[in-house]
Amino acid sequence: MDRYSESELILNPDGSIFHLKLFPEQIADYVILVGDPARVAWVGEFLDRTENLAINREFTSLSGYFHKTRILVLSTGIGTDNIDIVVNELDALANIDLKRRQDNPLKRSLKLIRIGTSGSLQPDLSVGTAVASAWSIGLDGLMNYYKRNAETECEKFEKSLVESINWPALLPHPYAAKASPRLLKLVESYCTTGITVAAHGFYGPQGRQVRAVLAHPDLNQQLQSFRFGNLRTTNFEMESSALYGLGDVLDHEALTVCLIIANRMTGEFLGQYSGHIKSLINITLNSIIK
Repeated sequence: MDRYSESELILNPDGSIFHLKLFPEQIADYVILVGDPARVAWVGEFLDRTENLAINREFTSLSGYFHKTRILVLSTGIGTDNIDIVVNELDALANIDLKRRQDNPLKRSLKLIRIGTSGSLQPDLSVGTAVASAWSIGLDGLMNYYKRNAETECEKFEKSLVESINWPALLPHPYAAKASPRLLKLVESYCTTGITVAAHGFYGPQGRQVRAVLAHPDLNQQLQSFRFGNLRTTNFEMESSALYGLGDVLDHEALTVCLIIANRMTGEFLGQYSGHIKSLINITLNSIIK
């Protein structure tokens, strides 16, 4: 594209990117993503020379150094729609000259590492377990709006999922996206590796019934039994499919590591999990950033 218009690449009056309120010089090659803005400070506990950058809506950012490597910590809020904003704006900061509104001649690839919480889909994956998402299934349909890279394995995955579950016609067509193999290898020693289902809601799309009656009450059991190669579905969360899908089309490496705080099959819930998630943050930083 010759030049991005003001309506397509929206900037604030000070020249920062619209939602994140960051400038290109403030981002780093390593970006730690958390859902809850309060968890930004949790990551900050392990960093040196921290600097608070911006707070806007659910997007809180901080920069610092870990093992002499500069990183950006950023909260995304909840959902794949927020990930759509976060990844596109991080990519713009990395790869577009915001003043000229044109692509930079040299492309920059970011390492996007999400550290979050999730619910287990398997009875043997108890609370307190760390899960790394080798693949993510998107129930939201977000990546169907983008032209994706040709990927035979993804097409095979999606076809297998739809056929094995007999996917309901009224639901968005699911899509599959996979983690960076290099980043995934760095966390396999302390994580269970599996397939993460990314839902676009916390209640109905994840099979929770409170008062509103579910239209597809058997979907969780069907997802639980799905296998692709030697991997099984392991957990529910709400962001990974968009993170992996957009990371792929924009040439960034992406990985999600989640702490299981609820087991959907047994009804178990880990109420006090801050210590567990801080331990997961610490080991993940040490594993990925040398």
